[in-house]
Amino acid sequence: MRPTGKLHIGHYVGALVNWLKMQREFDCFFFVADWHALTSDYADTSRIKEYTLDLAIDWLACGLDPARATLFVQSHIPEHAELNLLLGMVTPLGWLYRVPTYKEQRDNIKDKDLDTFGFLGYPVLQAADIVMYKANYVPVGEDQVAHVELTREIVRRFNNFYPLPEGRAVFPEPEAYLTPTPRLPGLDGRKMSKSYGNAILLSEPEADIRKKIATMMTDPARVRRTDKGTPELCPVFDYHNVVSTPEVIAWADQGCRTAGIGCLECKRAMADGLMQVLRPIQERRREYEEQPRRAWQVLEEGDERARRVAGATMDDVRQATHLTRSLPTPGT
Repeated sequence: MRPTGKLHIGHYVGALVNWLKMQREFDCFFFVADWHALTSDYADTSRIKEYTLDLAIDWLACGLDPARATLFVQSHIPEHAELNLLLGMVTPLGWLYRVPTYKEQRDNIKDKDLDTFGFLGYPVLQAADIVMYKANYVPVGEDQVAHVELTREIVRRFNNFYPLPEGRAVFPEPEAYLTPTPRLPGLDGRKMSKSYGNAILLSEPEADIRKKIATMMTDPARVRRTDKGTPELCPVFDYHNVVSTPEVIAWADQGCRTAGIGCLECKRAMADGLMQVLRPIQERRREYEEQPRRAWQVLEEGDERARRVAGATMDDVRQATHLTRSLPTPGT
């Protein structure tokens, strides 16, 4: 994840819930993508360290366990930059121009100059991040499968140019690990984003969260209390499906369709369910906020493990590309 400040409920539902499951099944590497943050937010890096710590605290509060997974900071592992350089040598420009999000973000983000080498080449850095740990799987939603496929293409090209002795491949081809990622809309029905001012942060006080929920957009057909609604068209009901019990979901569904309940009642019930999810997260977060050094130490320990794995990978890469630091033995 890119360090852009405190996480919101969309991050938790869309990614972290799956990460919590995956850390029990796989050897996982989760990293703070601070170099990736610079691909678009390069003009001001003054708060990147603060945001990195915020991200680590949110991860730990949500339940990521450093005893089960490796949590680290991308820029603390300089091998990522070296591998990014080498993969960039074999990546055709045409592959980068066709990345779906490249044109999309250039068209939609007007307040930043994205005509930079770093922004165009970020998929190569992304590929380096993945293959550095010889990953077999990358957890993504359907909209990100193209990024994993590009990584696979880069890997095939690199392995073809630079095999290890006996023809062994340096990198496995990673596969997209498709995970269910419910999308929670923002308070105004648009995509949830802090930049839109429509997000609910994991760390917000309960009173502020309830105040925000009270202003949420609902089914536009329910203008009056007596109007019947369609839950599928209501952003509040999207939240019920994620945070409420089956009984409350059924109550909200029936009450909306029959005008048996009003929107404010529905919102209050949803807020109750949301707070059931957030209270334990916020309690753990306060513990880390009181001792931020604990969270930073988790990252430092993760850095050490990531650095060991990355070092071994780069030994293979340098051998395959004949860029080792020692003289070759006669006859090789």
